[in-house]
Amino acid sequence: MDAKDILGLPKNGPLMSQEKKSRPQKESQRKPDGISREVYALTGGIAPLMPTLDINQLKKRALSESEKITWQWLPFTSSARKDNLQLYHWVRVVNGVPPTGDYSFAKYNKSVDLIEYTDEEYEKFLSNPSWTKKETDQLFDLCKRFDLRFVIIADRFPSNRTVEELKDRYYSVSRAITIARAPSPADAVGHPLVKEPYNVSQEIERKRALSMVLSQTKLQERRDTEVLSEAKRISESRKAAKAAEETELPDVSDTAPEGAEKAAGIDVISTSPNAQLPSGIAAPPVSETASTLASLRMLRVYLRTYGLEQMVQAASSSAGLRTIKRVEQTLQDLGVNLKPKVPTKLVCVEHLELRKEILTLLNLQKQVQYKEAEGSSYREGSYFETPGTPPKRAQHATDQDRTFIPDSTSFGGDRAVKRDQKRKGPGRLSEVPSSPAQSKRPRKLKTSDG
Repeated sequence: MDAKDILGLPKNGPLMSQEKKSRPQKESQRKPDGISREVYALTGGIAPLMPTLDINQLKKRALSESEKITWQWLPFTSSARKDNLQLYHWVRVVNGVPPTGDYSFAKYNKSVDLIEYTDEEYEKFLSNPSWTKKETDQLFDLCKRFDLRFVIIADRFPSNRTVEELKDRYYSVSRAITIARAPSPADAVGHPLVKEPYNVSQEIERKRALSMVLSQTKLQERRDTEVLSEAKRISESRKAAKAAEETELPDVSDTAPEGAEKAAGIDVISTSPNAQLPSGIAAPPVSETASTLASLRMLRVYLRTYGLEQMVQAASSSAGLRTIKRVEQTLQDLGVNLKPKVPTKLVCVEHLELRKEILTLLNLQKQVQYKEAEGSSYREGSYFETPGTPPKRAQHATDQDRTFIPDSTSFGGDRAVKRDQKRKGPGRLSEVPSSPAQSKRPRKLKTSDG
């Protein structure tokens, strides 16, 4: 018994049949050949970016039914050999026709093109007291036979000669013949034998150093490795310390060093310790110039015009816009370009020095004007004692006793005058004389007084 039996519903009702009929049937897609099942499940039948080929088709080889292939043991000759030696090997034969042509590996037989000399050339260019003509001929014959394998040549050479001596004689003869046969000395300059001559002493030293390295023990190799690593560490630490010193900015103090003053671009104006500069004159920008130099050093490579612009900006950073314009106007009056046309090192140094001197001149002019204004203000504000002038204290007292009487035409007119008359001040009481004693009304006598 299930839920349909409890509800009294048929097990196979019309609804089930309709639902089954309404579902669309899935179209069966066949996996194409040449694609694995996992790839097809991931892509879902999407066309790949690259065309896929069947691996089985790649392995197939198109063979015509008329071709008959056999392997035969046949003789062959090689052009690389001069003795006409005949050897045998297995050969692939198609339809009974053996292959023709040279041996396939004969093309790898390469020989060295040696320079040959005549008797006249030897007598004229190649004479050497330590070498005879017979030894030289034997050396060149062995070089041609063994393709410049000097270890074998030294083993086969009749006299006791070292490998370095044989090399030196061969390359010196070849170099002399190359220079002698050249139409002009300039034509033989680019030849390798002339451009890079053989050096016997360098070759001997190289082999000695190589043998010494190869004969080292493991302990010596370990020590050499430790020394090299320590030297690398020391060099890296020195580079880091040098970079830190370059990037570190110097402290700005009253007594700046001479190098900082020169780097700042203007000279420090020497004044008395009590003197104060006006607001228009500022101290030399030591820190900004030092930071500019440090930033230029970090660039390693920069244009000289760019460096000049940075130094000019650092030198003029403390000056105002009006002062900078006056410097440029002075340069134009002197007939000097604002930017050098040929910015060599010397020209840039002189240009910066000229700007520094002009800026120093303008600063001195400002200081002179400031001192003159200060002196004139002292002269105008001082009081000189004259015969007809009363003492300062008495004059100051009379000034205090004076009453301020405002103008009647301003600040309210008559109202201000009346208000001032009603006001009783100490100065007004002193000016008005007191009434005489007899003008007072007599006081009535009391009985007690009588």
